[in-house]
Amino acid sequence: MPDPHLQRLAALDSNTISDALDFLGLAGATFGLRPLWNCPKIVGRASTVQLGPRTQTQPTLHLISPAIAAVTSNDRVLVIAGGPEGISCWGDILANAAAARRIRGTIIDGCSRDIEGSEAIGYPVYGKGITMISARNRIVQTASGEPVRMAGVTVSQDDYVIADRCGTVFVPQARIEEVLDLAERIARRQDGMVAAVRAGRSVADVMHDKEFEAITTAPPKEG
Repeated sequence: MPDPHLQRLAALDSNTISDALDFLGLAGATFGLRPLWNCPKIVGRASTVQLGPRTQTQPTLHLISPAIAAVTSNDRVLVIAGGPEGISCWGDILANAAAARRIRGTIIDGCSRDIEGSEAIGYPVYGKGITMISARNRIVQTASGEPVRMAGVTVSQDDYVIADRCGTVFVPQARIEEVLDLAERIARRQDGMVAAVRAGRSVADVMHDKEFEAITTAPPKEG
């Protein structure tokens, strides 16, 4: 059965979810994790991966491949932490493997190489930048399914993810219902504010602090 939270999250955008987190005093919005090609929005549940520097000489499994192999549902987003500056931790072979497992996309706190390969198959990749420098013999996977730090935000396995052209936001799974309820109120309120400005109302009145404060006031329950 489809996750109803994902359906509601997909109807929103990263700006609105970021605003809801702000109102609730929650961390989750990041800066710098943006689309690495002109890719679609990603909405899903986090499958976390931690990378680190290689400290041994014997051959190892290719980083991230075990995490891809472990995915059994179609709601996952790979959330990869620990990518060093300028070194790739994603590429086209991984993108093809992830697409075959019906993974929805990848968020990297680091860089990708071979970005044309991801683009060619329509696989969304978000991160800090693009490079040609390989991860081989430089970094390894050190953990998966554990909490990771992404652009200063702690992300746990199964947290909710939304990423679009404005950036990437993570929502703690324990707070998703609360965040979505508020985000939907924010979206309705802001739609009304846009309509008011277009109808000729003063933007100074429309954007007064009291108008934003009213967003957090739940509407009266019917019946």
